[in-house]
Amino acid sequence: MELRHLNLIKTIAEEKGITKSLGKLFLTQSAVSHQLKDIEERIGAKIFYRTKNQWLLTDEGKILYDSAVIILKELNSAMVKVNELREGYMGCLRIATECYTSYHWLPSFLSKMNILYPDLEVKIIIEATHKPLEKLLSNELDVAITSDPATDKSIRYIELFKDEVIAIVQKDNILARKKYLNAPDFSDQTLIIHSYPMETVTVYQHFLKGHQTQPKQVIAIPLTEVALEMVKTGMGIMTLPLWSLKPFVNSPELLQIKIGQKGLIRTHYAAIRHEDSSKKYILDFIENLKEELSNR
Repeated sequence: MELRHLNLIKTIAEEKGITKSLGKLFLTQSAVSHQLKDIEERIGAKIFYRTKNQWLLTDEGKILYDSAVIILKELNSAMVKVNELREGYMGCLRIATECYTSYHWLPSFLSKMNILYPDLEVKIIIEATHKPLEKLLSNELDVAITSDPATDKSIRYIELFKDEVIAIVQKDNILARKKYLNAPDFSDQTLIIHSYPMETVTVYQHFLKGHQTQPKQVIAIPLTEVALEMVKTGMGIMTLPLWSLKPFVNSPELLQIKIGQKGLIRTHYAAIRHEDSSKKYILDFIENLKEELSNR
């Protein structure tokens, strides 16, 4: 039994015959008769009683008609939702970043998105932090924000913004006199990071690792405020994106120093699966996010 068969039964039943059904079915009378005969042969029963003035459903026909009403209604409802999804009116979007510091700007942005797109449900998947590309490929995320693009051809990257990672040192630290830090400068310092593994720490992955340099000691402190207080007391140094420091750094005890002569610049991307490139609600979300971050 095909959907066209259910539609034919439903239409004939509601129009009480073939003649009035032709305009809705876009078929000739012979085509309708042929399809109806084919259906009856398949199920081994008559679907309609043919009278002079109208066609009435048999008991078997009533079962098929009732099913046709339900199935076709559900199908139409599903197609409406699919079209709304494709046109960007609604959807569920799961997002995560590779670094906890990046979540600082998400809440205010999501509140704006809720006003613009009230039927777009956005879920922040915290447990995917540090491994957003892995979760994207396993279909546990829809958008992964990363500064470390992989070479997997199934992922599409859309550039969001660039930022600079800088070092934060206490004013009496020996490094405070330097205009910028070289890799060896870290070798006798305690580096305070937000969390392990080190492969997710930008200064290690994109600076120290290439120079085969390790800090003297590494301490993981997940709270930025606490970590900065430790830097103030001379317990270590930190590296953070310049923009993420604005809410925290307002102290004469702390100095900001470039990492490397040209600075440690990162490019952040919104990563999505290529198969989702036609989903308007995802692309609209990313475009709004890009605009929000460019104005930050």
